[in-house]
Amino acid sequence: MEYNTQQPKLLMSEYGRNIQKMIDYALALKDRDERNHAAQAIISIMGQLNPHLRDVTDFKHKLWDHLFIISDFKFDVDSPYPLPTPETFQTKPERVKYPSRDIRYKHYGKAVEALIRKACEMEDGEMKTALVEQLAHMMKRFYLTWNRDSVNDELIIQHITELSKGKLKLADNFRFKYTNDILGKNANFNQRSSENAPKQFKKNSGFQKNNFQKNNNNRGNGGSGGGGKYKNFKGK
Repeated sequence: MEYNTQQPKLLMSEYGRNIQKMIDYALALKDRDERNHAAQAIISIMGQLNPHLRDVTDFKHKLWDHLFIISDFKFDVDSPYPLPTPETFQTKPERVKYPSRDIRYKHYGKAVEALIRKACEMEDGEMKTALVEQLAHMMKRFYLTWNRDSVNDELIIQHITELSKGKLKLADNFRFKYTNDILGKNANFNQRSSENAPKQFKKNSGFQKNNFQKNNNNRGNGGSGGGGKYKNFKGK
């Protein structure tokens, strides 16, 4: 019995140990033509074992690279592709550059900051006033996404002033919408459900109380509960 722990380590386990043994056998062949013929046969078997690789670009090229990797780059055969080297597969990929721009308040996002900059460039008028008011309601809604308990309207005004560097101001008569109006129907539905919950609880409690009293009366008057039987027994 041969155990995998007692055998040499597989360089590419997805091809299995039989492919590894085939390549080891082909490495021992002294005739170059025989090695080339064996390499072509092994490539054909590797393609059958991994049919999903056929959807990959340069399917054959990838199989030949795997052949050389499994042979530890010692297979001396005529490859239709450039011979790979160990350094080819050891190079690290290039670092992906992510946007390094900092967001002052992450719960508002970059879009709000872009809208604030756009509003600062607009001329004073009804369009600018309407945009600033919509921005205030939008920022309040985004803030409530992170904090559903409460939000201070003065804090939103302070953030608008800070992000616009004092260029945007809300009118003195401006009033924020209520939290339920900003959050939408879900908040109103939850509020109505909480308001109706005590009434339904009282209704169910009254129903249970009436049934309890009715059962007690039945037992006391000799009803189906058996209360009358025990009462007559005490009278004796």
